[in-house]
Amino acid sequence: MAPPVSTKQDSTRQVWACIDIKAFPLQLLLRREPSWRELPAVVVAQDKPNAKILWLNERARAQGILPGMRYSAGLGLCADLCAGVVEPDEIDRATTAIVERLRRFGPDVEAATDGKGHREPGILWVSGEGLQRIQKSRTKWARAMELALSEFGPKGGFEAGIVVGTSRFNTYALVRALKEPLVWIQLDAAQEHASARRVPLDRLALDPKVRDALFALGITTLGQLLNLPADGLRDRFGDEVYRLHRLARGEDRIPIQPEPEQIPLRESMLLDHEERDVPRLIFICKRLLDPILTHLSKNRRALATLSLELTLERGPGLIEQLTPADPTLDARQVLDLLLLRLEALQLKAGVVEVAIQVDAVPATQKQLDLFAAQPKRDPAAIKRAFARLRAEYGDGAVSYARLRDGHMPEACYEWMPLYELPLKPKARLCRRTLIRRLRVRPWALPHRPRHEEDGWQLRGRDDAPVQSLLGPYVVSGGWWRMSPHGRHAQELRRDYYFAGTQKGEWLWVYRDRVKRRWFLHGRVE
Repeated sequence: MAPPVSTKQDSTRQVWACIDIKAFPLQLLLRREPSWRELPAVVVAQDKPNAKILWLNERARAQGILPGMRYSAGLGLCADLCAGVVEPDEIDRATTAIVERLRRFGPDVEAATDGKGHREPGILWVSGEGLQRIQKSRTKWARAMELALSEFGPKGGFEAGIVVGTSRFNTYALVRALKEPLVWIQLDAAQEHASARRVPLDRLALDPKVRDALFALGITTLGQLLNLPADGLRDRFGDEVYRLHRLARGEDRIPIQPEPEQIPLRESMLLDHEERDVPRLIFICKRLLDPILTHLSKNRRALATLSLELTLERGPGLIEQLTPADPTLDARQVLDLLLLRLEALQLKAGVVEVAIQVDAVPATQKQLDLFAAQPKRDPAAIKRAFARLRAEYGDGAVSYARLRDGHMPEACYEWMPLYELPLKPKARLCRRTLIRRLRVRPWALPHRPRHEEDGWQLRGRDDAPVQSLLGPYVVSGGWWRMSPHGRHAQELRRDYYFAGTQKGEWLWVYRDRVKRRWFLHGRVE
């Protein structure tokens, strides 16, 4: 490990500690695949040969591999290249756990995000403001954070570089330039700025296309980028490079934006009488647990640990900690653990109060889907209701549209009897889908006048005029169908449009070229 660079401390300046957990998603992958630690390894966007490389270790970088390359191209440079996928949910959960660990070194901890609001995995800031009297030595402060990360969790810690300085952006640039985990203390503003100017651009979070375009112009370091005019960079390379230029020059001073502290959820209940019966205690725990899990699901979080507090009528209370195998939203799994723990307890007195406190972490999409897919209605009752409707109104009263192969829009579906309501296996949360509702028979629209004073009014003078028209989408067919008299084929040729009216409606209309007339076929809701 290289020795830290120490200079005299200026107590009047803001002190920042920028932490870079080197190739953070890759380290998460290597925790799952320990045998890859000594090999060139990368994280790819998808489990496909043509997927983009997102993160890589120094062994892969030494082979000429860069972020943004295709995995197949990386294999061409290094035949031993190992690759895997790390889901964003896994990164978010690990980031949240690390933020909570770093709060002991400073109350304000921020996980870095790019200009579009997306997290930059592995980059964190810890503000040293107000800690001058507590942390006399910046080196010991940084070394303590490094030790806390290296001893993180049962699967091994994280390797991280830490730079302590006086500039938010300069500490970020310098920590990204570190090729190996080490601690660097730099509290002289001039030296800090000079070191940041030597940082290569390929170490910063730049779009690969922009990075390659700058390389083609001979611009490889941050200092060379700062020598160019900001307006010209914005015109040629866009807002991303312009924002980087302003941050590096210190023109955009962004205060720390700390991660919100996760307050544990707590529910409690006072009992009218002392209780010793385990099944009744489990029923009480279920009443407390259900609203907590509902709240966690709405906030896209999952239960990580549960604390059960039992207040006894006589003597000290009991506090029991439960940790499921994985963060979960499954109430049955948590209640099974509570049942096992309560059956093992030897209660010396009756319980007069029950409290449940939960610590949560970000939930995966799979966990949210499982929670949302739980049926809230009785399937047997639904079947009975359908049977009553069919008995009163006929077998066609309950039906659904089934897709089928068809060339024309009205031939792409058919109505089928519905005897059982299917339960959706994957219920997506907070997603609204546009629906195109078709008329059973297209409605013939009035003929368009030669001169339209107020714009095209589809359904007559009382209708709102059309403001936008998207199309045409040409559909032709039916040439194989003979006319009723069998003399010639009936060919259908339609030009479909989406018509947006002044009232905000979107109508699906078409012009029949054969009949030379407009028809309304449906609407979008």
